[in-house]
Amino acid sequence: MDLSHGKCWNTPKESWKNILLLAYQSLGVVYGDLSISPLYVYKSTFAEDITHSETNEEIYGVLSFVFWTLTLVPLFKYVFVVLRADDNGEGGTFALYSLICRHAKVSLLPNRQVADESLSTYKLEHPPEKKITSKVKLILEKYKALHTALLVLVLLGTCMVIGDGLLTPAISVFSAVSGLELSMSKEHHQCKLLSFCSVSYLNLLLSVKLNPVDNAVIPITCFILVCLFALQHYGTHRVGFFFAPIVLTWLLCNSALGLYNIIHWNPHVYQALSPYYMFKFLKKTRISGWMSLGGILLCITGSEAMFADLGHFSYTAIQIAFTFLVYPALILAYMGQAAYLSHHHHSSHHISFYISVPECVRWPVLVIAILASVVGSQAIISGTFSIINQSQSLGCFPRVKVVHTSDKIHGQIYIPEINWILMILCIAVTIGFRDTKHMGNASGLAVMTVMLVTTCLTSLVIIICWNKPPIIALLFLLFFGSIELLYFSASLTKFTEGAWLPILLALILMTIMFVWHYATIKKYEYDLHNKVSLEWLLALGPSLGIARVPGIGLVFTDLTSGIPANFSRFVTNLPAFHRILVFVCVKSVPVPFVPPAERYLVGRVGPEAHRSYRCIVRYGYRDVHQDVDSFESELVDRLVDFIRYDWCRAHGANSYIEDDHVPRSNESSECRLAVIGTVAFSGAPAYEIEESVQPESVSVDFPTVESVTDFIEMEPVGGAIGKRVRFAIDEESETDNSRVEMQMQLQEELEELYQAQQAGTAFILGHSHVQAKQGSSVFKRLAINFGYNFLRRNCRGPDVALKVPPVSLLEVGMVYVVVLAKKEEESQKKKQSLFSSVTEALDFSQVRSAEDAELLEEARQATRSGEKMTRQQYGALRRKIGGTYQDFFKSYVDVEGQYVEEGWVDKTCKVCKKDTRGEARQVDKFGRYVHVACLEKSKSGNFFTRLFSN
Repeated sequence: MDLSHGKCWNTPKESWKNILLLAYQSLGVVYGDLSISPLYVYKSTFAEDITHSETNEEIYGVLSFVFWTLTLVPLFKYVFVVLRADDNGEGGTFALYSLICRHAKVSLLPNRQVADESLSTYKLEHPPEKKITSKVKLILEKYKALHTALLVLVLLGTCMVIGDGLLTPAISVFSAVSGLELSMSKEHHQCKLLSFCSVSYLNLLLSVKLNPVDNAVIPITCFILVCLFALQHYGTHRVGFFFAPIVLTWLLCNSALGLYNIIHWNPHVYQALSPYYMFKFLKKTRISGWMSLGGILLCITGSEAMFADLGHFSYTAIQIAFTFLVYPALILAYMGQAAYLSHHHHSSHHISFYISVPECVRWPVLVIAILASVVGSQAIISGTFSIINQSQSLGCFPRVKVVHTSDKIHGQIYIPEINWILMILCIAVTIGFRDTKHMGNASGLAVMTVMLVTTCLTSLVIIICWNKPPIIALLFLLFFGSIELLYFSASLTKFTEGAWLPILLALILMTIMFVWHYATIKKYEYDLHNKVSLEWLLALGPSLGIARVPGIGLVFTDLTSGIPANFSRFVTNLPAFHRILVFVCVKSVPVPFVPPAERYLVGRVGPEAHRSYRCIVRYGYRDVHQDVDSFESELVDRLVDFIRYDWCRAHGANSYIEDDHVPRSNESSECRLAVIGTVAFSGAPAYEIEESVQPESVSVDFPTVESVTDFIEMEPVGGAIGKRVRFAIDEESETDNSRVEMQMQLQEELEELYQAQQAGTAFILGHSHVQAKQGSSVFKRLAINFGYNFLRRNCRGPDVALKVPPVSLLEVGMVYVVVLAKKEEESQKKKQSLFSSVTEALDFSQVRSAEDAELLEEARQATRSGEKMTRQQYGALRRKIGGTYQDFFKSYVDVEGQYVEEGWVDKTCKVCKKDTRGEARQVDKFGRYVHVACLEKSKSGNFFTRLFSN
């Protein structure tokens, strides 16, 4: 992977041979949809609104519109501007969103970390040239509503791409097969029908009256669509070797036909390329001409694929293929059709592609057209799978099964559920519309919506990522946006004639995606609020009846720090956990790919003797998730590397060299994570990480930062900077005893890990049920209690998404009470902060009776879920505290919103929040340590201390 250029192809240099090879291969993947547009553009344009007259003003005006639309949008906009907005060589809607999120804090993804910014693929491709921050960026970062609006815009584009994936196969195959209208006579139709036994059965099911052409075209179209979707599970790579020759043949065929028609019928048709004919066309046709633009825009259907499929090819290859082959071939095809129609005003058939094809070659052209339509449909179906997979990685789509059909070609995936749903909907659209006009209206609206979204996002990239003046982005937005808005408005006028379909699909899909994303965020907030402290985990032991069993326990969680609540519930119901405990967080980061060497962040949870670790596994939105066998073995390998590195760092390194001077005030083992790569450590006595090595072997310390108010772990603290550290053991300064002892302890920990691996691995997952809290709005209760839970029950479980074997799965049931009413939210947070902190801080192992222990445990569970304690639970809490509540609040103090025992924390001034050690301090009337200078500033405490001190 050439990270210096941000591309994803594996070539040492861009030689002309490689570029031309990639340009040839791109024909079958990128341009399949765009190249078949001549099949239906003129037919859709002249379907109803305008007619072809003897003056030829209509056909010349349409040709002029087609020429300038192809020139301005695919050529100028995409080839010369949008393709440069790549994300490490990747393109598409999510690539633009990822770029914006990396350059501005607008992402709504939870569990982000400062460590993510040190990924090699996270780099800012266009670093700011000036230190002045754009006002647009500041405004975008300031308002949370703009973050949501940006996500909604991205989801809208995503939904329209999915809608295009539904409509393109239908209109492409139907238009290609409609050539039978000219190639077969009516009697021939009836003969062919006798061989299609499914036709009569289909007509009986539909109970609709079809004309003879529909009797042949529609069943054949449906049959081709069924075959197309049935072959998807084999993968594109198995039939991809002849995709490019088919499209190349089709483009050359169009060029030859165009040249023949131009020379034979109208050599002066090139004059229609003048913009004058566009104004003349609109002047004559007026509103009818404006409405007919909904058919003209179909000439750029598939242009988005040039950007979306950028990751499979290079920018230069796509540029060469379009500029020197696809673009001239399409222009010749449209000019040839216009030249033929300019001398055929009263054709016995409707305007279509096949009437301009000479009869002697009509059958071969028909076969090539059908094959080309299948190739174009295959490309958009694969693109639909890809964008749904990306939506799933962002937490915006219910979990579905993703099958990777190729081990060699990255990005070739197959989603069974989506495939069959698309097939059913494609057949329904074909049977329901039964003509190119309605299908074209629906497809045109979806295409223009995607292009408008791309234009808006690219404008933001120009300002935020490229640091260009806002006037340049504004000019880009106004110029291309006005063109696309013109076509978009024309498509909206066809709402009742097919354009309603993509709007309906977008509403349904956006509702599903937004509800899923909203509930996912709320569920994460609940996990963040109710996570268990490290002290609780370390207190678990034989004295509480907790046993450590052999094996490795992988506790999956969305949290990047802290102990998840589902693990405490697991221990409560089953008082035992594994000897090796690993808290695994599988998270997505806003980059297309995470290099395997930088994927694992590993750290300890607690002291070394506890044998507990944290592993954060990071994937990009286009990464392939590992199967469980390779993941389990690789995780153990990374743990081995980390253990050796950690022992070297903590016990064997007498000296170390830091590249960057970073404050090391926070040395908690819960906060220290190391990037463990694929370069294993050797068993030699000296362990060394060089400063100049590649990212594969760099170990870095990062703080895991949390923002409890925003529920997102992302804000940097103290300008933390990733650093490379080199550790070396000075053998001469070490005594033999310390070296032997360290080696024995290291060997003991590694042996325990290997023994646990042999004993087996258990995957502990939370089985959640989310419900809205009483007092929430009706909309939120419907979205959570019915919408989200319905989707959760009918989609793939987390065990399937993580590819966990059923025999090793342990599910822990959890009820998530989320979505508080607005009026109760603030007060409920304050009560939750107090009572949850109090119950978590108390040691319930020493109480007066077993009944009190049970009541206190119920109180702890109640405060975690935000519920009120009963009178009996209050009594047990008071008996545990001893004395009065006033005495309790003297010994338990408020430290940054958390109530902890005074002896557990450093003597911190409760007024200025600074350390009082070594300085004059005094205890105020509430028993809190404060500076003498802050004594007068000492407030009267919180509400409860004031209440109980009176």
